[in-house]
Amino acid sequence: MARDGQTTGEFFVAGGPPLARAAARDLAISQVREVANAGFGAPDLAKFWFGEGDQPTPAFIREAAAQALAEGRTFYTHNRGAADLREALGGYLQDLHGRPIHPDSLSITSGGVSALMIAMQALLDPGDHVVAVTPVWPNLVEIPRILNATVTRVGLRAEEGVWRLDLDELLRAITPGTRLVLLNSPNNPTGWILPPEDRPPLLDHCRRLGVWLLTDDVYERLDFGSTGAPGSFLTLADPNDRLISANSFSKGWRMTGWRLGWLVAPPSLEPEIGKLLEFNTSCPPDFLQAGGVAALQGAAYIDELRLELATRRDRLWTGLAAIPGIEAARPDGGMYVLFRVAGESRSVALAKRLIAEAGLGLAPGAAFGPESEGWLRWCVATEEAAMDEGLSRLARWMQRGG
Repeated sequence: MARDGQTTGEFFVAGGPPLARAAARDLAISQVREVANAGFGAPDLAKFWFGEGDQPTPAFIREAAAQALAEGRTFYTHNRGAADLREALGGYLQDLHGRPIHPDSLSITSGGVSALMIAMQALLDPGDHVVAVTPVWPNLVEIPRILNATVTRVGLRAEEGVWRLDLDELLRAITPGTRLVLLNSPNNPTGWILPPEDRPPLLDHCRRLGVWLLTDDVYERLDFGSTGAPGSFLTLADPNDRLISANSFSKGWRMTGWRLGWLVAPPSLEPEIGKLLEFNTSCPPDFLQAGGVAALQGAAYIDELRLELATRRDRLWTGLAAIPGIEAARPDGGMYVLFRVAGESRSVALAKRLIAEAGLGLAPGAAFGPESEGWLRWCVATEEAAMDEGLSRLARWMQRGG
């Protein structure tokens, strides 16, 4: 008898509507999209809800991809990416982290989302236990649910304007029965960064228990305290450690719409990653991979972007802190500032009110987990004039009594 998940959760019911399986139906809807959908079409709306800037990809990257397209590079590549891109990526990562990264340890993916999905498809069986540091971009904790794994959340806490992790709490949550630990640092949405002194004990703990560590490193170059090489587990790990780094061109090079990312994984895992890539996306477009090569050759661009975002972080954080009734946490990295309004505890409802009453579009903290409920996320990757206008709208709304 066909299974459909209707009524009993097990068997098809005649006459009922066709449904997806229960795990798919139970997935959380993006509350960022819920708020954005409420604001689409609103006139004169200042929008800071999505995790991307208001400037296009740099011209030198666009021109490289356009040239490759003009040359007819429209055919399939190797499942794990074009050889020239993996070679360039290996050199970039070696320069960045001070250790050899062989191209055989690298796979090119269709964005950071795909990188995370492929990695977890390679590792997780139904019922496996996953530990995640939260709040976090919801895809990280929803992908295990798609794969019928269970997730234990270890929450960051806002203390005196700074988000902090209790490392001992995290280590206690990682048991011999844990399969995978998920870590995003710099963190979306908080901007928290795992302190350098916490990395060795976490890696050693995972080694002792045979637990995999999957790091979402998409913001690694946007560490405002860094002058170049970011803190990374790649600098500490042996090639055969149970460590996977997922990354993307999206944030550091303003390439969000390109959907181009990568994985660094133990060589023993790469055959399975190649198979999963074939069954998911086959390969990213070759001409877009040419843009990736150009991006890596112009990696100095990221230093300029990091300084720009740090300046705008300070501008926004200072402006928010100057508004009575606002508490803002100062991020150490990433591209967001979290803040909350005194007396407001429901972030989705508040975000929708700000659209209607202040012409201001922000992401609700609840979208990233209960740890950031009551907070709002503001993306700083925008022109200063737009940011200042948003601050003025928020200040006027607060003065009217909210």
